[in-house]
Amino acid sequence: MTAIDPVALTQALVRANTVNPPGLEDLCTTQLADLLSAAGFACRSVEFAPRRSSLVARIGGRPDRAPLCFTGHVDVVPLGAAPWQHDPFGAEIVDGRLYGRGSSDMKSGVAAFTAAAIAQSDRLRDSAGLSLIITAGEETGCEGAFHLVGHDETRALIGNAGALVVGEPTGNAPLLGHKGAFWLEASVSGTTAHGSMPEHGDNAVYKMARAALALEAFRFDIAAHPLMGTPTLNVGTAQGGININSVPDAAMLGIDIRSVAGQDHRHVLQCLCRVLGPQVNFRTLLDVASVYTEPGDPWMQRVFARCQARSGQTPQPRTVSYFTDAAALRGPLGMPPTVILGPGIAAMAHQTDEYCPVEAITEAVAIYEDLIRDWCEAAQ
Repeated sequence: MTAIDPVALTQALVRANTVNPPGLEDLCTTQLADLLSAAGFACRSVEFAPRRSSLVARIGGRPDRAPLCFTGHVDVVPLGAAPWQHDPFGAEIVDGRLYGRGSSDMKSGVAAFTAAAIAQSDRLRDSAGLSLIITAGEETGCEGAFHLVGHDETRALIGNAGALVVGEPTGNAPLLGHKGAFWLEASVSGTTAHGSMPEHGDNAVYKMARAALALEAFRFDIAAHPLMGTPTLNVGTAQGGININSVPDAAMLGIDIRSVAGQDHRHVLQCLCRVLGPQVNFRTLLDVASVYTEPGDPWMQRVFARCQARSGQTPQPRTVSYFTDAAALRGPLGMPPTVILGPGIAAMAHQTDEYCPVEAITEAVAIYEDLIRDWCEAAQ
């Protein structure tokens, strides 16, 4: 099999404009399916909307051991209002940096694990196997991943996994997990009246203002996690009223909760209902669980050892606050130990003039190949 240049592949993926919305992730997944099919992978594209394709690719497999799985997404966030010095879809390399939207988050990670998988394809055919789950719509709430696991046919397609690698940007440092995200819309009702006669109405904005102040003082009834710290709550949006000279009869708040490992979102909602009272109604906008693997897990220890051998530095147990597709995929895959590990720079995600160091991409390929070989050898 001809080796795949991971830097050139990253450039090709960055040059495909997959800003979400509208996404158009098939611009990337079609390229990747062609490369992986040529290397002997069985590939299946799954659309959750027109041209919004996720890709599942598999090779090898044995009944006595689950495959290793890599996952990553190919949609990217909008460019923002600030001007770019480098073409966001040019994928130009300047001073060892590959510039472009998605270069760090996370097309470099997808390119790196695709290149590593193809390089190891001959070894994988008669092994415990490898699966790649490359998703659409991650940036807007893991839409592609949730679609895959939400239908019997596609859920069977992804199978299970003995371990999961998420190629999100970490600077090639292995991370043990991430916080969950629980987004809610809180709404209250009132009674409208003329603005000159407010005594005849019931002002919903006042009710929601009191709710917002109660949320500012809200405290979670859970101890801080040793690595994730405490959960957080932020009121991010507020809406109420349609014109200045009427008493508003409806108002809403957007609430962003970031939960820690071991925290139950249903319990959180019950606590909010108790604090705010029956006049506030809730609608769930996003519900993605936290992901965490103990540092003492045997496979995680091997991952740390492989990373240390490549970098020369001892990895420290850490987690991140952003969420990943692992939140949607991990349960259906059988709750495998999960590491977040990719070449991108987390601080570059969603930034103007986003870039990824070229050397980090090639280092990631080497680490991923180490993990694949380790998985295959452990199964012998």
